[in-house]
Amino acid sequence: MPRSGRRPGAGGTKTKILAAARAQFARVGFEAGTVRGIAAEAAVDPALVLHYFGSKEGVFRAAVDFPLDPAEFLPQLLAPGLDGLGERLVRFFLETWDSPAGRPLLALIRSVVASEDAAALLREFVTREVLGRLARAIKVDQPRLRASLAASSLIGMAMLRYVVKLEPLATARPEVVARWLGPAIQRAKPRRRRPLAPP
Repeated sequence: MPRSGRRPGAGGTKTKILAAARAQFARVGFEAGTVRGIAAEAAVDPALVLHYFGSKEGVFRAAVDFPLDPAEFLPQLLAPGLDGLGERLVRFFLETWDSPAGRPLLALIRSVVASEDAAALLREFVTREVLGRLARAIKVDQPRLRASLAASSLIGMAMLRYVVKLEPLATARPEVVARWLGPAIQRAKPRRRRPLAPP
C-alpha cells in the first residue's frame, strides 16, 4: 500500500535549519546572515530554507520564536498616534510575555544569562525587528541608536521581572509597569548640551 502523510525527516530538516539559523544570527547578526549561509550550516539546499520559512526575515523570527509578526502588530501600536506610544509598547511586550503564546520567548529570556548566543538573538530581534521598524516608521533621527536604547530598557526590565524576579516588579500589573517605564522609553533622545560657563 502507498504510504501517506508527511515525508519522513521533514521535521528533522526544519529543526536543523532553525539550529543553524540561531547559530549564524547569534554569530554575525541579521544583516550579515544569509539564507545560503544558514543552508550550508544545516547541510541543506537553500530552497528548503525558503520553503519552510519564506524569507530570511521569516527564518529569523522563527529562530527567535517570537509569537507575532512585527509587521502585523506595529501598525496597531502606531494607530493612536505618538502620544503614549512608549507606554503602549511596554504594555504590549508584557502582555505578550505573560500570555501562553509568549512562553517560548520567556525561555529565550531566561537563557540569556547563560548563553551569549541567546542574548545576541534577543538583542538583535528587539532592536532591529521591533524598535528599529518603529523608529523608522515615526521618522526620528538616529533610529538605530534610539532603538538600541529602548531595547536595553525593555530587555533589562524583562530580566528583572522574569529571571531575577525582583519585587515589586515581578508581580506588578502590566499597566502599572507600562505607566512607569513607557515615558522613559518614549523620551529616548539626547539632551541639548549647555554651553560651558566661563571660568
